[in-house]
Amino acid sequence: MNIALFGYGKMGKMIERTAQERGHTIVSKIDIDTTNIDYTAMDVAIDFSTPEAALLNIKGCLSAGVPIISGTTGWLAHFEEAVNHCQTHNGAFLYASNYSIGVNIFFELNQHLAKMMAQLKEYQVSIEETHHTQKLDAPSGTAISLAEGIIAETTYSKWSKGSGNGNTIPIQSFREGEVPGTHTVSYEGPVDTIRIQHMAHNREGFALGAVLAAEWILGKQGVFNMKDVLNLR
Repeated sequence: MNIALFGYGKMGKMIERTAQERGHTIVSKIDIDTTNIDYTAMDVAIDFSTPEAALLNIKGCLSAGVPIISGTTGWLAHFEEAVNHCQTHNGAFLYASNYSIGVNIFFELNQHLAKMMAQLKEYQVSIEETHHTQKLDAPSGTAISLAEGIIAETTYSKWSKGSGNGNTIPIQSFREGEVPGTHTVSYEGPVDTIRIQHMAHNREGFALGAVLAAEWILGKQGVFNMKDVLNLR
């Protein structure tokens, strides 16, 4: 299939390599300086751009009838606008904060653990995430998704950056070297600690998941996430 890349940084280049290894063609590489976009050449678009550009990229593709996969984080205050635009144009839009297959299994494990811990009020949950120093947003979209998964199953009502207690889940963010991404969920109790962790060894898993999602969405209409792709519902 013909793939357009919105954002041609490290992730864009890795997605390009992965897509080509799977027999696909990259027809456009759209970055900050791109002025003319030929939507007619695209079968599907993959967006790993910037928080400022993501919504425009998504709406542009949907208006042109191009299904789009987005992995850009930091723009989710406008997520419902993207959903409404997709529905208005009968398009196909898939967003995930993380496209790694392992991370999406981790999301399921996190939510299942939260359900088991919901009645154990002596434990306080917290989340830590560590990424490379080039990552623009903090906390990561993956950490926020983990917090939202816990909130859905417990009496926690919100998350906060840095500190929290009671009904608030604290998320601590660290930026170090070239770390691809490490996420840890901890339940701290008076006598023990329960901890689950996902540690990415490289970015290749993110790229593969994005390409798999692009392959999956062809011919579909609606708003989706990686649960749909991996049949985890």
